[in-house]
Amino acid sequence: MVELLAQTGLNAIYAASYMSLVAVGLVLIFGVMGVINFAHGELFMLGAYTVVALYADFQLPFLFAVAVGLVFVGVVGLGMERALFRPLRDNPLGGLVASIGFLMILQALAVMGFGVRMEHVPPVTQEVIVFSEKVRLAVPRLFVIVAAVVLLTALWAFLKKTRFGWALRASAQDPEAAALQGISINQTSRIAMFIGAGLAGIAGALTAPLVSVNPYMGHSVIVSAFIVIIVGGIGSLEGAVVAAVAYAFVHTIVTTFWDGVIADIVGLSLMLVVLIVKPTGLFGTADRA
Repeated sequence: MVELLAQTGLNAIYAASYMSLVAVGLVLIFGVMGVINFAHGELFMLGAYTVVALYADFQLPFLFAVAVGLVFVGVVGLGMERALFRPLRDNPLGGLVASIGFLMILQALAVMGFGVRMEHVPPVTQEVIVFSEKVRLAVPRLFVIVAAVVLLTALWAFLKKTRFGWALRASAQDPEAAALQGISINQTSRIAMFIGAGLAGIAGALTAPLVSVNPYMGHSVIVSAFIVIIVGGIGSLEGAVVAAVAYAFVHTIVTTFWDGVIADIVGLSLMLVVLIVKPTGLFGTADRA
């Protein structure tokens, strides 16, 4: 039993790592731009397909494919900001609807380019870290965990220690006051969209060898991400990380001892309980931050 719990804990840490990257990117976009990006799951999917194309098909180095996935999806995010969200800045509902439309476009493009079949990316390495006879961690999962820790730490330092990070936080707290202080809202929106989209892209790229890649894989990811940010508190980056860890552990434990459907129900129930007890989420406030 102890070994089973230890293995479940390692699996949960892996799930929390990639979910944190996705959720933090979604929160950052909402915090700065005030728009809910429903196409965020498809940005995760784009990152995974970048690895399919470059690593699996063209046999380029895996880490190179992951880096291209981050940059490529970040650039797609810049295009979304300029073409979709900036013209609809004063119409959050319009931005939400536009993101749903873009979601469908990305899915259609993926189907046209790769078909509806599931792509199985060759493993980066067959090596595993053995803690005991029944407790093992595949090295590709370790890549995801390390990347999440490094990237989230770098993002924290960027937001707390740099001038552009201060500008992002100011824009999130009060866009009008930030504009009066000479901060370019367009520039902060571009930075937030590139970082947020890039985090989703690299999460998809890193997990591509560990999952079945398909045009609709973003559905489950975006549902989980929304649960995480609602539980953590909409607009709270710290809340997104804490909620991702909590949700991943709950979902993984329930899946291990029961099944995935019950785990989904428990995850939704967790969200409802948090909203009943604290409608703003664990770290949220009444005002958008």
